[in-house]
Formats: sequence, structure tokens, C-alpha cells
Amino acid sequence: MRSIIIICTLLLSFGLANAQAIYDVNLIPKELLPHASAVVRDEQVTIDVKDLDNVIYHVKKAITVLNKNGDDIAHMALFYDKSTIIKYIKGIALNEFGKQIAKFNESDFLDQSTVDGFSLFEDERVKHYIPAITEYPYTIVYEYELKYKQTLNFRNWDPLPETNLSVENSTFTFTCKPDFNIRYKETNVPGKVVTGTNSQGLKTYTWNVKNLKTIKYEPYTPYFDNDFISVKIAPEKFTYYGIPGSFTNWQELGKWDYDKLVASRQELPTETVEHVKDLTKDITDPKLKAKKIYEYMQRKTHYISVQVGVGGYQPFLASDVDHQNYGDCKALVNYTQALLKAVNIESYYCVVESGRNYKVSMLNDFASMQQGNHIILCLPFKNDTTWADCTSQSIPFGYLGDFTDDRTVLACTPNGGKLMHTPKYTAQDNLESRKASFVLIESGELSGTMSTIFKGVDYEDRYSVVNEPHTEQIKKLQEIYPVNNLNIEHVDYKQEKSYDPVTTENIKLQARDYATASDGRIYFFLNPVNRRTNVPEKVMNRKNSVYINRGYTDEEEITYTVPAGYHSEKKLLDYTIDKPFGKFIATMTLDGNKLLYKRNLQVIDGTYSKDTYQDLVDFYQSVVDADGYTVSLVKNP
Repeated sequence: MRSIIIICTLLLSFGLANAQAIYDVNLIPKELLPHASAVVRDEQVTIDVKDLDNVIYHVKKAITVLNKNGDDIAHMALFYDKSTIIKYIKGIALNEFGKQIAKFNESDFLDQSTVDGFSLFEDERVKHYIPAITEYPYTIVYEYELKYKQTLNFRNWDPLPETNLSVENSTFTFTCKPDFNIRYKETNVPGKVVTGTNSQGLKTYTWNVKNLKTIKYEPYTPYFDNDFISVKIAPEKFTYYGIPGSFTNWQELGKWDYDKLVASRQELPTETVEHVKDLTKDITDPKLKAKKIYEYMQRKTHYISVQVGVGGYQPFLASDVDHQNYGDCKALVNYTQALLKAVNIESYYCVVESGRNYKVSMLNDFASMQQGNHIILCLPFKNDTTWADCTSQSIPFGYLGDFTDDRTVLACTPNGGKLMHTPKYTAQDNLESRKASFVLIESGELSGTMSTIFKGVDYEDRYSVVNEPHTEQIKKLQEIYPVNNLNIEHVDYKQEKSYDPVTTENIKLQARDYATASDGRIYFFLNPVNRRTNVPEKVMNRKNSVYINRGYTDEEEITYTVPAGYHSEKKLLDYTIDKPFGKFIATMTLDGNKLLYKRNLQVIDGTYSKDTYQDLVDFYQSVVDADGYTVSLVKNP
């Protein structure tokens, strides 16, 4: 599924013809300039609901770009489809003194399909415009109007949508008939909404902010929606692509989604139903039966994005997927549901906000259609709820990975919608465990074997390697492992596609000149393959909490056979660090010609006090220092 996304900031409260001088850069309040690459001088956003199938979205905006880092903020992009019409676009460009230097209109915008490289065909298109100005600062003043033929989705108001941007003034007004009821969700709005009735007798809701200072980017910052200002609006009654509906909560929204968009799309050809029954006739365990059907679906179909139909929300007919052997996430989940239904296995069609950088959940107290961008499958077995993503031809049944794990989703069922939570992969689950046995000779050559297992979300760490030809596997591994002159003599992979899947990598390797031999001494990196080299940047006067999105555990145990008759010239490595957000242990022992290196790094996900950040920087600095430890062996006298 796909909701309409506007990726730019938009438009002003004065007519374009009068947009002179008042946008002199010198008039920007000085407190808005630190850390800012652009400043919204004025923004007026209006949503006018004229009828259930007629909404006017009007924007006027003036934005001053201070340097080249602000060019993307001035990039205008308007998405449209069969239910969204661009009525007009116009604008002007001003120099630093507020004098007009150019103007533009809709004919200057590039019109493109939003095909993303995985899409077969889409209804949605985009018109976008990047000002061709290289002298800074400059100001863009523009205005546009859109008409929507639906009232299910309304755009959020996000007056300060990103870092390195500040705002002088932004106003959002929502207007509707007296009998059109809405719910709204305010996040971090500094003032109260102003409600009233205009001269036409229409209800109005108005929000305003002034002089918002830029939010400086900080590493390990929580999901921006938690800290940025926003207003979300949802209707009680609506029309969407001619389909009426109403909802005030997740139960009602999920019921509408199931009844109107999904339930009628699951009929299969008789021969397919009979084939699935025959395929599973000797299996009594419902979960194993579902696994068999899921794997059948994986072999038969392939994923391709298809953003058409009822706003990109309605899946293809299951019979069409069965015939054509492809579909998007909606279609493949719907098809899998139909196959499961043929053998009387219940499943749920679930809406989720996918993404790897943050785990974004549905809001418990505010139901709206825009909160998801992907569909997954839930099988509510008794005491064993199982989840599946139907878009991959290779991941195991019951495995979600880091794209949809640990977040609240909407399950659409015949009895209505209900919020459920996907499984979490803990720091202990996300494991990379490596054992190696190496021989180092006096010439500096290293040789030996190394075995690594990957579990949890790390199970997918070698997906880009596993299915490549052998020569490509070698090239990729030489990029992954930081070993000079690395020669991989043999590599093989095994993937255990169980409910807790495991990838095992076995390598036989050799590296000439891995160690440096000089004047009776031998020098080499103790940690040859999993060295951390970067440390989070220091942040003075941090504002945000510390957010670690995903926990993990890395384990290494490497045994070296080194030349006989040598001893360590310096103190043996011995690090131990224990913090609330992580633990790190790295040790080295030398007994005769046997050198044993052990390393354990565990990072624990969660949100921590902003005062923790310096501890986090120091923690990773210690990891970098330990990982960079160089063994220095000197020949015995």
C-alpha cells in the first residue's frame, strides 16, 4: 500500500506580487539563524472540506535558503493521481534583498511517474521543481492548490519537518461543514487550537506557531515524530474512491478495510484450492501446514510493486495473482490468506509502518489510515502467534527481520481491526558469533579457517553474498573483511530456515604479509575481521534522549598459532566495560605459541537519558581502541 507522501516543504501569506522587500534576509530574527540552512519566513496551509468527495488543499509559502544544504528544503514535489488534481502552481524567486530575480509556474515542473524501480505500473505521478539558483541566500515564494476527491486521508501539518530548518511563522487552518466531524492528534504543539465559525457558517480549526528555532541533528536521536510538532486529522465519515465509510477507532477502521477492500478479493480457482488441499493432506499440525503453503506461495510468485486500484490500498484479486504469479505486498498477503483459507487456517491481513532505522508503531489513541506503508500476515495459532512477510522468495516462514519487527500493527479481521505487536529480536537474539583458528608464520603470512553464525536480524547479513556466483562471493567477502591481501580459498554457506533461522558461513583463507616482521619482532592486528573504526561525534549541550534502535551481540574467539620462541613486548589486551546500554569484553592470553583472543560486544536497544550520550561516545571509543590493538611479539633472547 502507499499513502500520498509530500517530501518537500511548501508555500506564504502574502500575494506573490507583493512578495518584495519583506523577505530581505536581514529581517530574519537573529535567534533563528544558528544551525539553520533554511528559514520558513511564512507559511499558510488550508484544508477546506467542501464535500465528502471534494477537498481543497491550499498552500502559500516563503522559504529563504541560506546555503547549499538548504536546497533540498526548497525542492518542491507535488504528487497526484486519479483522486488528486493539481489545480495550479506558481511562484517567484528573490535575492537576498527580497527583489525578484525569477518566476515559475506549472510548466517549469518536471512531470514523472513515481515508479520506483520495482513497480509494474502505478497511478501516481509527481511534479517537482528544483530552483536553479547558486547564489546564497535566496528566497522562494510559491503557492499551489490541490483538489482531492476523497476524505479518508488528510495531510499532517508539520511546520518544522526536519533538522537545520527554522520557522518564523506557520499557520494551519482546517475548514469543514458543521456536520463534518473530525478527530485530531496534536504532538508538541506549543499553543492551543483555535476553533470557530467563519462568515460562511463553516467550522474552523486553526493552529499557529512562531519563531521556531532549528532542531540541530544529533546522532542516536529518537524517532522525529516524537519530538517534532505535528497535527494529524482523521474524519469520522468519509468517501474514498467512491467507497463510503466511517470510523472513530481502530476497530471500526480495520472493519472497513477488511469489508470494503479485502474480503471480496480472496476467491481462488477450484483447481488451486484442490492442489493446496492435496499438498497438505498428510500434514496434521496447522503451523506446519501453513509453512508448506507459505513456501508454495514463495516458489510460485514474485514481488513487484503495483500502486494502482483503490488508492493503492486494495489488493489484486487472489485469482489474478494465482494466474499471473506476481503481486505487491497487499496482493501477496491476500493471496496467501486465500490459500490458507482453503485449508481452514485463519490469518490476519495486517497494516504496518515498515522501516529499519526506526520501529514506528500505530498510535494507540488515534486511528488513521496514513499510519502504515506495508502489509504483512499474522497467523493467530493458539499460544503461538506467527508472523510472515510475503514479499520475499527466500526468508523463512515465521521470520520478519528488521523491516517490521517490534512494532504495533493493525490487524484487519472479519470482526474489525485490532492492534497487535510484532515479535522483538533482542540483543541476545541478534547474534554474530565467530570462531577462527589461524596459523601465523614468521614471514607474516596468515592462514586458517573461520566459521561464523548469524541469528536474529543478523540472519540476513549475508543475503547479498549467499546467492551470488562463487567469484562474486569472494569479491564481496574481500570487501566485508578488512584483511589486507585476503585470499579466500574456500567459502560455503548453510541456511537453516527454521522459526529461529541461522546462517552459517565457513571460510578457509590465507593472507600474505598480514603481519609485519622486522628486527626480531612481529606486529599484527589482534582483531582481523570485525574491527569497529568509527565513534559517534561529540555533541555539546545535547537536547535529545539517546535512542538505540536495535540491540545486538557480537562474539569472537580466535586462536592463533604463532611462531615459537616469542613473547609479548607489551601489556596483553584486557578490556571490560559495563554500561546500561552495553557491555564490552576483550581479552588476550599468550601461552607458549598459542595466542587466544576473545571479544564480546553487546549493545542493548532502548531510550536513555541525554546525559548518557557522552558515556556512549566513550564506550565506543574504548571499543575502537581495543579493536585497533596491535600485537607486538619479540623474539626471546
